[in-house]
Amino acid sequence: MEFSNHFNSKNIVNEWKKEFKDKEGVIHGIVIAKSYEAKTYKIKTGTSLRDALVMCPGLIVLPSDHLFYQMLSFKLKAYLETKIPLLEQYSIDEFWGDIGGWIEEENTLAFIQALQQEILERFDLPISIAASKSKWIAKLATDTIKPYGTKVIEAHEVNAFTDPMKIEEFPGIGRAIERRLKSYGAETLGDAKRMQRLFESYGKTGKELYLKILGEDNEPVHPSRERKGIGISRNFAAIGEREELKRRVLILSRYLSYTISKLGLNPTTFYMKLRYQYGTKSAKSITHDRLFNEAFY
Repeated sequence: MEFSNHFNSKNIVNEWKKEFKDKEGVIHGIVIAKSYEAKTYKIKTGTSLRDALVMCPGLIVLPSDHLFYQMLSFKLKAYLETKIPLLEQYSIDEFWGDIGGWIEEENTLAFIQALQQEILERFDLPISIAASKSKWIAKLATDTIKPYGTKVIEAHEVNAFTDPMKIEEFPGIGRAIERRLKSYGAETLGDAKRMQRLFESYGKTGKELYLKILGEDNEPVHPSRERKGIGISRNFAAIGEREELKRRVLILSRYLSYTISKLGLNPTTFYMKLRYQYGTKSAKSITHDRLFNEAFY
């Protein structure tokens, strides 16, 4: 769901109720995306829609369009691949690019500013772009300049940039490590950097995370990664009619099939789980190696 103060059509504003409000008036569903206005009300991804409407009584809820998001993501990636030699997709709307040896360091800011403008003109997408020697510092910097900014963090600027930030702001620090760091009095990334032994106690993963915080991980951009899984899920009000449930499952299958085909994947195990109205769950998996393999057709 998305918050917006730019939509005032009653039809648009009330459209979500058809799917997320049942006959008894109970609201179901969660927030999957929120605007910057919504963030000021402490609405987060995963917040229940019912809670979000209480947190912000003037909230405007828009139905999501996942097929459109996927199509736009594919088009943007195809375009970026014509501009950046090495490109890695991190999520549906996040990418890493390696421009080392392609763009002179002193021209980095000018390059990303021009790229930002081109994307706005071509796709009508106001995106943010940050650059740094480390992928994770670049991502962290991007998060600080949204919704429409550009920034370059030089190697000698990393500590000054990251040290004041709260631990939980760094991508990759999970709740378990966050709680442990805070139990030792660490609140900022600067504090965390002084606790190298704590990170090392987590083995290889902890050591790698520590280097990411320092901006010294040297993790390369991977143009392609082997996917272990891909999925799609939706929450909606309890459905009593089998045909309606079947219709919705087919819609989800269509979304998933489109994504699988676009990514050129060949999944072999298929897993489906249903969660019923009062928390009961049912799951089933099958293995079939021919469904997405054109060699067998």
